[in-house]
Formats: sequence, C-alpha cells, structure tokens
Amino acid sequence: MTGHDEHEHEHASHSNEPLGGVDPAELRAVVDDLAAALRDYVDTAVGVRAEFGAHEADEDPRILALESRVAGLNASLYDLLHERLGLHSDLTGMTWDDEDEAAPHSRTDTFHLGFVVGPPQGTSDLSMDSVLGIVDDAGEEIAQRLIGSGFDVSEWGTSRGVPVVFDLDEEGDE
Repeated sequence: MTGHDEHEHEHASHSNEPLGGVDPAELRAVVDDLAAALRDYVDTAVGVRAEFGAHEADEDPRILALESRVAGLNASLYDLLHERLGLHSDLTGMTWDDEDEAAPHSRTDTFHLGFVVGPPQGTSDLSMDSVLGIVDDAGEEIAQRLIGSGFDVSEWGTSRGVPVVFDLDEEGDE
C-alpha cells in the first residue's frame, strides 16, 4: 500500500450499489495528459538513443524526468478512478502473450519495490544513507522467502535514487 488511500471507504463510490451520474471529463483529461506524456517520452527516447547507448539512455535525466511524469499521471488516474468510481485499477501492470506457454519456468522477470523516504522526524542518529541498509536487509529477507517458496532468485539489488538495473541477457553474471 502506498499510503495515498487514506479516505474512508464509506463514500458512495465504494458502495455495492451501481453508481450513475459520474462525469468522465476529469478522468479523460488525465488520460489525455498521460497520452501526451507518453508521446513526449517516445519522442525523447528516440532522440536520446540517437545520442547514447542503451544503458546511458536509461539513466538520462530527460528520460528519468519523463518516467517520473508518467508515473505521477498514472497515480493521478488511479486516484481519480478510485475516488470517483471506487475502482482499484491495475492499469500499469505489464503482461506479454508469450508464445512459449509450455515452458513457464524458463522465463525470468524483474520485480521492483520502491520507497519515497524523507528524513527522520526530530533528533535521530539515523541518516538517509541508513535507509539503504534497512531496504537491503528487507531485500535479503524477501529473496530468502522467494527461494523458500521454490522460486529461483538469481539476482537482487538495492539502490538509492535510481532503479536497480539487471542485464538479463548475460548468463552467469550475478
């Protein structure tokens, strides 16, 4: 849970009754903003890749800024759908129609867990650098739980400020 959903679920949008009279204009405006941001992302990504290699392009500040903008608009759309319609939509998940459904164990995927963390309130011996250690410890626990559940965890990592990047095309790099 991201902490954004702190309203009461007593509102009519969360009832078991059908909900009529909802004006979709505000929802569509966010969708239009999101579509524009995605177009900007594509145009910028094409330009950045014309200048840099893939790894450098992934870390380009223009790309990161647009990814942040898209993520913010996705969150706005989620919040509006939740507030107006009571939906807990999963619009940002990704799925592929894999041709090789017969061998599901041969595919790997990446999963991410992110936090936006502010400094401790009041006097504390902890610094923002200590957050990385806390998240790293939790990552180790999660990796062990996944392994204990039978999953193959070939890599995991912790980072500050940028996503952890794994090169899944190279075999044996851990």
